[in-house]
Amino acid sequence: MLDRYFRISERGSTPGREIRGGLATFFTMAYILVLNPIILGSAEDKFGHRLDTVQLTTATALVAAVMTVVMGIGGNLPLALAAGLGLNAVVAFQIAPLMSWDDAMGLIVVEGLLICVLVVTGLREAVMRAIPQPLKQAISVGIGLFIAFIGFVDAGFVSRIPDAANTTVPVQLGGSGTLTGWPILVFCLGVLLTVGLLARKVKGAILISIVTMTLVAIVINSVADIKSWGLTTPEWPDKVVGTPDFGLLGHFSLFGAFGQTSAITVVLLVFTLILSDFFDTMGTVVGITAEAGLLDEEGRVPHLGRVLLIDGAAAVAGGAASASSATSYIESAAGVGEGARTGFANLVTGGLFGLALFLTPLLTIVPLQAAAPALVAVGFLMMTQVKHIDWDRYDIAVPAFLTIAVMPFTYSITNGIGAGFLAYVVIKTVLGRAREVHWLLWAASALFLVYFAIDPIEQVLGVK
Repeated sequence: MLDRYFRISERGSTPGREIRGGLATFFTMAYILVLNPIILGSAEDKFGHRLDTVQLTTATALVAAVMTVVMGIGGNLPLALAAGLGLNAVVAFQIAPLMSWDDAMGLIVVEGLLICVLVVTGLREAVMRAIPQPLKQAISVGIGLFIAFIGFVDAGFVSRIPDAANTTVPVQLGGSGTLTGWPILVFCLGVLLTVGLLARKVKGAILISIVTMTLVAIVINSVADIKSWGLTTPEWPDKVVGTPDFGLLGHFSLFGAFGQTSAITVVLLVFTLILSDFFDTMGTVVGITAEAGLLDEEGRVPHLGRVLLIDGAAAVAGGAASASSATSYIESAAGVGEGARTGFANLVTGGLFGLALFLTPLLTIVPLQAAAPALVAVGFLMMTQVKHIDWDRYDIAVPAFLTIAVMPFTYSITNGIGAGFLAYVVIKTVLGRAREVHWLLWAASALFLVYFAIDPIEQVLGVK
């Protein structure tokens, strides 16, 4: 019955390959159980509140387990889902400081609902066509640099120089211009271990590095006198198995954000979330399906509408559970490489995420210095898209450069996308090729123009 439903034999696979592929996918992407709570848990909302790490771990595992299984059964593709890196950075460092956590997660739910509407109406592909491919690639590269920068800062490898220093240099190496302390050593060794494993193409390289360096940190913490590890001290817990804490589930407000910041800001934040989710998902779905040899003769993904709808529903589920937007994972390629060809592999991956619900005490001992190398590694992987941009064409290269540079330099993904869009529209107009710009891109650029000029606009209108 399973063979008929999942078409295992028809796709040239076996139950053994599917199980092996499901295991490979889980161990390749299980790092999100550590990173998502660290990224979301390290930020404060507008009112100074932080999300509980244990509750975040539970929410992250639950959403990944449920939506991965749903994708397997409904989409029949070896495509796992979990909280998206990059998207969670937007929520933590860009949205939360403007409103409460409930309001921020409400925006994620709204984003997911809008994606579902766009899928049903067919507008999702129209929007995809409106954005030039080089800008899509530049957005991915910019987010990669932003994530890597967050990793360096979280680990203490880079720190902000206090304004009292009277210097024009905004950041420095370590806390005083030099690298000092055991925690920084753990981070540096973690980076070297991670990139070494990636270079050797070891499956589960990121997870292996996190586990290894956490164990090293626990040993160091037990024998050395360390002043502080930051948010998480690597100490072996009293118990390994614990009861899941579902305290964050349902804590979201759909329209609360409008009472905390301007309507135009809310619209642009939702637009940024949709944009990021769009391109990550489309690229991942097509890439994984192609690698599995499942594209039809016209290069189409089987049941694409259903797959995209489930992905949109995953964003809704992530926001409703306060785990940030969930999306399809490119790490699913590890499972495909092990032979997975059907959604049966997702039952294995999802089942393991479900098991992780009861291992929260073990997952919350990972210090930032052991997890941050993964952010640097993911940043590198996203950076590789830069090779596809034509740097000899100024109408492409300048907007792409601004998109990539503005994101980490302003600590804002929205600013980077806006700078790239505006530059693209202006340069095309200057070159007399304004007609090449899709009207949807004109509309988005107009919104970004208002976004960047919101202060003088508010003064003119007498809003403040």
